Amino acid sequence: MLAQSDLHAIRESLKRTLEELRIAAVDAAQGAQTVQLDQAAVGRLSRMDAMQQQAMSAGNVRRIETEIRRIDAALDRIAVGVYGACCKCSESIPAQRLQSDPATPFCLDCLTEIQAQ
Repeated sequence: MLAQSDLHAIRESLKRTLEELRIAAVDAAQGAQTVQLDQAAVGRLSRMDAMQQQAMSAGNVRRIETEIRRIDAALDRIAVGVYGACCKCSESIPAQRLQSDPATPFCLDCLTEIQAQ
């Protein structure tokens, strides 16, 4: 079980990361806006580059949104007092694992099992 001071530090770190991700999501969403297809304004290769950049930005938005959901879920687990317990088997997640990924919902055994499916 994590000490109260450790839990507080993790919560504050997650909140800071969440705020940074929300700012990054806004920036990434701007890059994912529709590409202008006016040939007179932009050459063919430039349009293709712009479309590739748009697709990459859209992928980045999805990745950021997923990470925001993971952090929100971790903050919810802290709030209800189950943070640090695996969401699948309820065993304690090792502190080392929580330090490397504070938003992780699963112990390594359960994560390995889930990824194998």
